[in-house]
Amino acid sequence: METSPPTITVHVKFAGRTIPVEVPASASTAELKLLLQPLTNVLPRGQKLICKGKVLADAASLSSMQVGNGSKVMLVASQGLHQGDGPITKTSNGPAPSAKRTSNVKENEAQKPEIIIKSRQERWKITGVIALSDSSLKAVPEEVWDCGSSIRVLDACNNSIEAIPEKIVALNSLNKLLLTANDISDGGICWEGLSCVQTLTVLSLSQNRLVTLPPSLGSLTFLRELRIANNMLGNLPVEIGLLKQLEILIANNNRLTTLPSSIGDCESLLEVELSSNLLAELPEAFGNLQNLKTLHLRNNGLSSLPSTLFKKCWRLTTLDLHGTGITNDILRQVEGWEEFDERRRQKHQKQLDFRVGSSGFFDEGADDDNRRA
Repeated sequence: METSPPTITVHVKFAGRTIPVEVPASASTAELKLLLQPLTNVLPRGQKLICKGKVLADAASLSSMQVGNGSKVMLVASQGLHQGDGPITKTSNGPAPSAKRTSNVKENEAQKPEIIIKSRQERWKITGVIALSDSSLKAVPEEVWDCGSSIRVLDACNNSIEAIPEKIVALNSLNKLLLTANDISDGGICWEGLSCVQTLTVLSLSQNRLVTLPPSLGSLTFLRELRIANNMLGNLPVEIGLLKQLEILIANNNRLTTLPSSIGDCESLLEVELSSNLLAELPEAFGNLQNLKTLHLRNNGLSSLPSTLFKKCWRLTTLDLHGTGITNDILRQVEGWEEFDERRRQKHQKQLDFRVGSSGFFDEGADDDNRRA
């Protein structure tokens, strides 16, 4: 019977708290950093570990650095690598985004006669657009649902809305649902009702309190634009691969550690924004996105790219890898780099003529070896 290798417990001090971490006694500093990533949201390359006044070298074993059972280690996060730029979320103690505009709300509401409310609903029906952004709302007004199939756009951004009820099914001709910067959590959306709105092409849920997205997201098969940035999402559902018409995916500033391989089935994707997450790798299926033009991966824990990214994604012209472990030297070794580089230079020729002529510097989308953190 095999016995488990001996382990030690290291007490890591970070952000005013002490985190006990159990590691193999033979572990290296680099292995300890990997264990700390999900506990602290700090990428390994942004971690500096200090014990007894000495910085722990990545390649060194903990034992060689005199780190044993019960040792205390301090974690210092490098600026810009602590959860990327950090998720932008509201706190219960902080003001809502529209707080600065609420001073006269009660006064204004008291001055509005009933006839304005009625004419507002009539105007919504005529234009097909409900504009309620920056209105200090905690809930969607009931009169919205009474507008029914005449509504194409519902804009309720920058409020304090907590829920989208099942009544959303009444807006069965809705094309755009804009809910950026509210207080919507996982249970706040009736996804069963939303999935019945088969005309929806744009869904914006950025800067809310979402931790997960349900499988029913895949039923929004006409969706062309999905914006879910600045939440606390740890993953994307496998069913995202059902969104065959999706062209724009904006998911930066979350806590994504992996992506489902099914994302390669989103064959219409043109732009993908995944900056400031915790991604260590991309699925090889990314090479299936043959229509992809723009890919932002800034501030992630990436050290490589899918082997077929340049070769198969023949329309790709914009790639942002700053703040990752991928250097320009690594990029030039990926198959298809020359063709990608030529496409990119052709697209940005006007900017290049100006930049190279004035400074002689061309930003290739990744960091040089000597500029890595």
